Amino acid sequence: MEQTSSKRRRVSADVLIEDRDSDCEIIGTSTNKLPKEQRPRITTSANLSLKSPISPPPPRRTHPGHNESHTDKGKKREPVSRSPSPPQRPISTHSPSMSSPIQLSTVNDLADSTNIDTVSLGDILGDPLIKECWLFNYLIDVDFVIRFDLVEMQEAAKRYDNVHVITAYMAEMYEMGYLKIYLAYDFILGTHHSKMIILFRHDDTAQINIVTGNFIVRDWSMCQAVWRSPILPLQTPSFSDPDSPGPFPIGSGHRFKTDILRYLDPYGQRRTGTLTTELQKFDFSSIRAALVASVPGKQNLRNTNLDEETLWGWPALRHALRSVEPKTPRVKAHIVMQCSSVASIGKKWMDQFQNVLISHKTQAPLPPSLKPRLSLVFPTADEIRRSVDGYACGGSIHMKTQTPAQQKQLEFLRPMLCHWAGDGRANAAIGERNGKQVKVGQALRRRAAPHIKTYIRFSDEDMTTIDWALMTSANLSKQAWGEETNGKGEVRICSYEIGVLVWPALFDDTDKAEMVPVFGKDTPDGDDDDMVDEKEEDEMDDDAETTDGEGGKDVVPTREKQGKQRRIRVGLRMPYDLPLLPYADEEMPWCASTPHLEPDWMGRTWPGFGNS
Repeated sequence: MEQTSSKRRRVSADVLIEDRDSDCEIIGTSTNKLPKEQRPRITTSANLSLKSPISPPPPRRTHPGHNESHTDKGKKREPVSRSPSPPQRPISTHSPSMSSPIQLSTVNDLADSTNIDTVSLGDILGDPLIKECWLFNYLIDVDFVIRFDLVEMQEAAKRYDNVHVITAYMAEMYEMGYLKIYLAYDFILGTHHSKMIILFRHDDTAQINIVTGNFIVRDWSMCQAVWRSPILPLQTPSFSDPDSPGPFPIGSGHRFKTDILRYLDPYGQRRTGTLTTELQKFDFSSIRAALVASVPGKQNLRNTNLDEETLWGWPALRHALRSVEPKTPRVKAHIVMQCSSVASIGKKWMDQFQNVLISHKTQAPLPPSLKPRLSLVFPTADEIRRSVDGYACGGSIHMKTQTPAQQKQLEFLRPMLCHWAGDGRANAAIGERNGKQVKVGQALRRRAAPHIKTYIRFSDEDMTTIDWALMTSANLSKQAWGEETNGKGEVRICSYEIGVLVWPALFDDTDKAEMVPVFGKDTPDGDDDDMVDEKEEDEMDDDAETTDGEGGKDVVPTREKQGKQRRIRVGLRMPYDLPLLPYADEEMPWCASTPHLEPDWMGRTWPGFGNS
C-alpha cells in the first residue's frame, strides 16, 4: 500500500484527522435494484484516507438567534483540542459523580462554550492508532465533496487502496424483485439505517462507536449523539464466550458482545465474517449498556427463548426495559420521545409502542392516574428557519401533515408535541412556562436542528431524575421498530437500526446510583441542582472538571452533606431544554413536503420536496 504522510488536514468545519495507513470497510444499503431517482444519494468520505487536495472549510457564519447568552462575543475562536486517543470515560463505582455515557456531537457553528465535552467525527476517526475501521451507515460521503449513488461510490472507493465498499444484505429486496419493490417503495422498503463505527487499533485494542448521524458533512452541523465504548483489550486466553447470552444479564458487557455479534450475523459471512472473527478476540466486560438493535426479517415471539436468544426491534426494547427498576414505580413518570422522522404509524401501533415504553421490572398494574405521560419533541418550521443551516437541514427531518390520513395521525400526536428550542416569537419568554417564571436547564442546542434520536423515561413529572435513556438510529416508524405482532406471533422488521440503552443501576452494584439530566457539560455538579435560572449568568463553572494532562477528564468530587449518605450521580447529557414547552394550538411540526415561503435567516425559501 502506498505510504501516506502524517500531516494533519482539516477536511470540514468539524473534522480534523491524521493521514494514516489504515483499512476501512464501508457498509451501506443495497440500492442497485431501485431506479436511480429512487436511490438514496450516497457519497464517499476522505476522512478515511486522504490522498488528494481538500478545499478549506467555509468561514463560520453568524445569524439571528446566534447571540444567545452562551455565545462568546468578542472572543478569538480557537480550534477544539483533540486527544490522540479517546480517554476512558469513568465507570468506576468509587466516584460520586460520573460523566454521561451518551455525549453530544460538536457543532462548530455554535460558540465554543456550547461544545464542552462534545465529540466530533474527527475525534473518533482522527486517532492515529487506528489500524482498521468499519463504517455502518445509510449515507456515507467518502470525498466530502461530490455525492454519488452506490455504483458511483464503489468507483470512487477504487481511488483509495484502503477503502472497501460492502453492501448490506436486505432480504426483502432480493426476495421480492425489482418491480414489486418499486411499486411498494413508500411503505414497505426498509433501509440500512444503523450508524456505527468499529475501530481496531495498532495497540491491539478495539472500540465500538454508535452515533445518530450519517457520515456526510451536513449531518454534523446538526445535533447528534455519540456513545463510545471503553477501549476494549484482548481477552485472556483462558476466557471463552458462551454460545448463548443466558448466563449474562442485560446491560453487562458479555451480553453486549453476544448481541452485537448476533446483530452482525444477518449481513452474512462474506460481508462481515472477518469482522465478527476479530471482535470475538476482545474483552467487552467493561461495557455498561444494553444493545437495542433491529435487523430485517420476521421474528416469532412464541417460539423465542427470551433468556437465550437476541430479540430485535420493539420486542428487544421491551425485554431490556423489563430489566430496569424505576426509581419511583408508584409515581407518574414522564417518557419523552425525540426523533428526526415520524413515519405513517397509526394510532393502534402507537398505543402498542407506548405500552413498550412503559415496560419495567415491576410489572404490577398501575391505575390510569399513574400511567406515564408521553411527549414527542419535534421542531417547528420556525425552529428550522433559525437553525445554523436554515431550511437546508430541513431535508433531513420528516413528518408529513398534508393528506387526510396524515392529518388524522397529527391529531392523536398533537397532545404529545413539544418544541425542540421553544424560544420562537410565538412563545412566552424562555424562562416562563404557563405564565410562571421557572428554572430552565439549557442544553445549548436550540440552533442545531435535531437529527439525534433519544427516548428517555424521567422518574416523575418534575424531570429531575431519569430511570433510563435510549440513544438510537431508530426513528418513530414501523420499519425501524417492527410492525404489530401478526396472527402467527411474528414481528416483521424492515430496517437495520442500532442503539444503546443505559440506566443508573449499571453504574453502581449497590443500587444507590441515580441518573440526572445535565446541561452544557457531561458531569453533574455533585448534589447541586443542574437547572439554572435563565436570568442568572449562563457561564459554566470552570472548576466543574479538571484535566489529566492527556485530554481526559476527571470527575468532580461531591461535597458531602452532614448526615447524608454519598451516592453516585450519573449525568445524562440533555439535547433539549427542560422543562419542555408544548406546542400552542396553532403551531405545526416541520413538514419538508410543504413549501415554506417565509425566508430563513439566510434569506432562502423552501419549495417543498417534489415542488422544485
